[in-house]
Amino acid sequence: MPDLAGYEIGFVGLGLMGRPMARNLAAAGARLVVHNRSRGAVEKLAAEGMVAAESPRDAAAQADIVILMLPDTPTVEAVLFDSGNGVAGGLRAGALVIDMGTTAVTATRGFAARIANYVDAPVSGGEVGAEAGTLTIMAGGGAADFARARPLFEVLGRHITHVGDSGAGQVAKAVNQVIVGLTIGAVAEALALARGAGADPEKVRQALAGGFAGSRILELHGARMTAGDFTPGGRAATQRKDMAQALELAAELGLDLPATALNRSLYDRLIAAGHGDLDHSALYKLFDEG
Repeated sequence: MPDLAGYEIGFVGLGLMGRPMARNLAAAGARLVVHNRSRGAVEKLAAEGMVAAESPRDAAAQADIVILMLPDTPTVEAVLFDSGNGVAGGLRAGALVIDMGTTAVTATRGFAARIANYVDAPVSGGEVGAEAGTLTIMAGGGAADFARARPLFEVLGRHITHVGDSGAGQVAKAVNQVIVGLTIGAVAEALALARGAGADPEKVRQALAGGFAGSRILELHGARMTAGDFTPGGRAATQRKDMAQALELAAELGLDLPATALNRSLYDRLIAAGHGDLDHSALYKLFDEG
C-alpha cells in the first residue's frame, strides 16, 4: 500500500462507500478533512482523528486533493459550485478534484471544463470493495492529473484503468452499470425459474458457478437472493439512477437500448413497492417473494 503521509485530502460524501474509503486513506497516512450533509458521519470520523469541515468549501480550503463520493449529478454540481459553500470557491491553487461517484457523462465534461485539475474516477465493487480497498477504478482526465491521483487509487482499489480524457471514466461506469443491472435481472429471473420448477435455487446457483453462466453477480448477488439477505451494499435506488443515466447518454448518442430500458422499469417497480433502500440484488423480490 502506498504511504500517503503528507497528503492533505478533503473528502465530501460519507455514505456506504465514502466512509470506508476515507478510513483507508487515513490508514495509509493521509490527513483527512471530511464533510457530509448528515453531521453524524462527520462526527464519527472526527472521533477517529479526521478533521471535521463545516462545508465543502471548508474541506477544499484545507486540502490539496478533494474527493467527492456523492449520490447523483445534481448533488455533485451543487457541492462543486454552490455560490456560498461550494468546493470551487475554496480550492487552493493547483488543487486536484476527483469525482469518484457515478455522474452523468455530459455534466462531467462540463465540470472538468470549469475546474483546471479534474479527474472523474467512478468505482465498482460496492461497500465490500470499499472496505477491503479492492475497488475497480475507471478514470478519465489528463495524464498528469491521473498520475497525481494514482497513489490514492492504489490505496482504494485493485484494478485501476486510465480510460481516457475527461468523461471517459463515467462512460466506462455507465457501461459497467448496464452490465451489472442486466446481469442482476438475468440471475433473478433464472433463480426464480429454478425455484418455481421445484429445484433448490442455491443448489442451482452452485451448479452454474463453474460454467459459462458463472459470474461475480451469480456468486455474490445470487447468494444474497437465495439467502434472502438484501442488506445494502449498493442500493436499488442507486442502480435505477445509474440505468437512467446510461439511457440518457444513449439518447444523446441516438442509440436505442431496449434491454436497459426494461431493466430500469423493473427497478421502478421494485422502488414503487418500497424496496429502494435494499441492495440492488433485491430485484429478485419481483420474481419470487417466497
